[in-house]
Amino acid sequence: MTTAHGRIWRPVLAAALTAFAVASLGALMTDLGPWYQSLRKPAWQPPDWLFGPVWTLIFALAALSAVLAWQSARTRAARRWIVGLFGLNAFLNIVWTVLFFRFHRPDWALLEVGLLWLSIAVLMVVLAPHSRAAGWLLAPYLAWVTFAAALNLAVAELNAPFAAA
Repeated sequence: MTTAHGRIWRPVLAAALTAFAVASLGALMTDLGPWYQSLRKPAWQPPDWLFGPVWTLIFALAALSAVLAWQSARTRAARRWIVGLFGLNAFLNIVWTVLFFRFHRPDWALLEVGLLWLSIAVLMVVLAPHSRAAGWLLAPYLAWVTFAAALNLAVAELNAPFAAA
């Protein structure tokens, strides 16, 4: 039998561990080595050290969003839908990193970032009926990915064409 205490902490722990896993995979896939350093970047790109803290905040807000939505969802089907959408978003987040940093294909990453952006927007819309706060907690993520897409576009334009890795 599950206690009320367990029902509260289980989604918190699951969301925190998932956010940590996605962030860790992203960090492992991010290579700021010679290829990245040789890229021409726009003057308005933030310093590299800023990306870690921003992503940490975004993942913390996303985990909180997931917990609020999970706790507010009234049915098991709604909870599965929420988990599935967060899973898809996590997958797309990691795929972008692999395309850009491992395959050295900012052009492919630029195509994929549209799917990542859409997954966040869909999450915001789907979560809102369960918890408005859960939806709004993803707004910084959507804003950051919008900015990242613009940065990705600038890098792709400044450095094209790209050869297969």
